[in-house]
Amino acid sequence: MGYTIAEKIIRAHLVSGEMKTGEEIGLRIDQTLTQDATGTMAYLEFEAMGIPQVKTERSVAYIDHNTLQSGFENADDHRYIQSVAAKHGIYFSRPGNGICHQVHYERFGIPGKTLIGSDSHTPTGGGLGMLAMGAGGMDVAVAMAGGAYHIPMPRMTFVELIGQLRPNVSAKDIILEVLRMLSVKGGVGAIVEYGGEGVATLSVPERATITNMGAELGATTSIFPSDEVTRQFMAAQGREADWSPLTGDSDAEYAERYTINLSELEPMAACPHSPDNVKPVRELTGIKVDQVAIGSCTNSSFADMTKAASVLKGHKIADGVSLGISPGSRQVFSMMAESGALTAMIDAGARILECACGPCIGMGFAPNSGGVSLRTFNRNFLGRSGTKDGQVYLVSPETAAASALTGTITDPTTMPPIERPQQPDRFRINDDGIIAPLPTCEAETAEVLRGPNIKPFPETGPLDDRIEAAVILKVGDNITTDHIMPAGAKVLPYRSNVPKISEFCFNVVDETFASRAKAAGKGFIVGGSNYGQGSSREHAALAPLYLGIKAVIAKSFARIHAANLVNAGILPLIFEKPEDYDRIEQGDELRLDNVRAALADDRIVLHAGDKEIPLRMDLAERQKAVLLAGGLLDYTALGN
Repeated sequence: MGYTIAEKIIRAHLVSGEMKTGEEIGLRIDQTLTQDATGTMAYLEFEAMGIPQVKTERSVAYIDHNTLQSGFENADDHRYIQSVAAKHGIYFSRPGNGICHQVHYERFGIPGKTLIGSDSHTPTGGGLGMLAMGAGGMDVAVAMAGGAYHIPMPRMTFVELIGQLRPNVSAKDIILEVLRMLSVKGGVGAIVEYGGEGVATLSVPERATITNMGAELGATTSIFPSDEVTRQFMAAQGREADWSPLTGDSDAEYAERYTINLSELEPMAACPHSPDNVKPVRELTGIKVDQVAIGSCTNSSFADMTKAASVLKGHKIADGVSLGISPGSRQVFSMMAESGALTAMIDAGARILECACGPCIGMGFAPNSGGVSLRTFNRNFLGRSGTKDGQVYLVSPETAAASALTGTITDPTTMPPIERPQQPDRFRINDDGIIAPLPTCEAETAEVLRGPNIKPFPETGPLDDRIEAAVILKVGDNITTDHIMPAGAKVLPYRSNVPKISEFCFNVVDETFASRAKAAGKGFIVGGSNYGQGSSREHAALAPLYLGIKAVIAKSFARIHAANLVNAGILPLIFEKPEDYDRIEQGDELRLDNVRAALADDRIVLHAGDKEIPLRMDLAERQKAVLLAGGLLDYTALGN
């Protein structure tokens, strides 16, 4: 039996476990990335391990999330990250240099390498043929210290692409179609691999759009072959020496197979408030649009910007529309200026925003109350835009630009066709926005600069053998990390201050949660299916930890969030019978006995008054040891 692309990379990096679906494996990690919303905590955790220099081939710290500096907090975090990066062997990407995922595949990504990042959209690197995965900041810190990254061995899913995209139909429409087919739960426990004749028609940036938004499937990652298209892209980036071919074997086996005919695909849109609420754009035409945003790590490449500029050129945006454009990197921005794309956008009435995540993370450019916002982004969760009742649709650059001109949702295939941009023979390369770490001899005496908003990691302790507490909150299915720990300009500055940021925990769902949890001192959360989907932000576990949450009981968990709960020392428990979810109400007093011994059996009985509810723990042996120790930092401190 042959191997898939992902299996070949896993096999070459396997340090523990067996490649049997569902069993825990440990992987050697070649590269890591962080961004400033998660990086401060990741580097505080790395410092706590006492390792002088990172042990990866390449680790990069990016500043791209918290770029609005209305107070000292974000600036202090940036200064801290730059100083800790210089001291510990980490490359530092300055504010304004670009979005981490865009810059990383431009300047650092290498086919066949492993990459984990403290951002759920790290799978963007799969467009280059990397095994790139999102992870919690603590897992990234362990990898930088030379430790393995542990995941359940995924099943393999194959998506065959046939045919070729029609004019004004985009790679974004491909991944939206996949989401329509599979849903936000459909990729859980899987690696999605793309192949077929249609792959050769897609550029690396187009492939990266697809792998980026594969995170919304709940997939471990997504990946494309490394082929001649990949080689040409890396050559144009001046990095052809890093290229190597990588394809799956013809007799590789997959758990599921799907086919998409690109020639038949039409423009798609994800309607509020979920990335899998997908409909053809033609069914939405005529809906009034208030705002359009083009950019984010999903659609901010030079090719994306060129397509949007081609639609806008020679026209004016509608009077009732505000259009914001965020180039993905300084490379993209400078090439827009040279090519005339930037002038076309400005002349059309666009506002040019910083090379950063910006509106995607709720950092500025929020829509008006109740406003319809078309965005080329990857998530449209309730309130993520910064406006609680904003109506956010996820679309391609072509659909976004066409709709900005008409003032209503518009099918771009009804507009004059634009040419798909050709890849430049040579991208404009200027790495001045990336600062190399200090030489080892200077690093030993280098000072790490900390501001007053930077607080240490919350205290943890060994797992309690008896947990008796109330249900502080009960929530439904598909609770996202944006529900648990919101982002946005008001919240993100406190990412390095867990006591402060915990005040915002579950604020979107229940504004009283944080105060009630803190007053109770300890408690349970009860959730439905796919609890914790979305971002890799470990603060969605750290804030509940600080507020005294001892366990989360759900029908099922998203992979990264479950791992983050374990790393924080919080028990992730699963209803043996999903219908038992209905037997517990918010405020109920619950009890777990002999918890430490129960870990060995993967089963425990929950006592809720006179009711006995069976629960299971889908935990690897290592995760059980982490929980017994009180979390990953305590486990690591014990010499593991």
